[in-house]
Amino acid sequence: MITEAGTDPNVKALVYIAAFMPDSGESVQTLIADLPPETGPPILPPQDGFLLLDRAKFPQAFAGDVDGELAEFMADSQVPWGLDAASGTISEPAWRSKPSWYLVTTDDRMIPPPLQREMSTRAGSTVVETSGSHSIYVSQPRVVADLVEKAASEVASPAMA
Repeated sequence: MITEAGTDPNVKALVYIAAFMPDSGESVQTLIADLPPETGPPILPPQDGFLLLDRAKFPQAFAGDVDGELAEFMADSQVPWGLDAASGTISEPAWRSKPSWYLVTTDDRMIPPPLQREMSTRAGSTVVETSGSHSIYVSQPRVVADLVEKAASEVASPAMA
């Protein structure tokens, strides 16, 4: 996860794209624990130590603004992730010591926008909001690229040195 991996000295800044941004002692699991089922991600019960999203709910939840056929393909080709990916806690969040940017996607059905705003505000991130789903990098790659370019240019400028 970028939050922990970003502590590497070669990392100069962090850019979160509709992502979880846990603090010390938090995990994805703790961040979504109190979400009402209708606003949280449609994660199926673990099977053989792995998690998947409900295939029937995937297009709407994960890719609501992606072409229907592509969203169905994404649902069919999802890769299961291990339980540790959801329950692993952060020990040292990089956003505490490095600049961060965050793209809030206002139509996200995986990470509710209020949770995205809460995490990015707590981290002191530079925030950009846009309408779009959790799959904003597929539906609107230019928005994502613009934010990454903005972050890179600000980190490279003398004001950030």
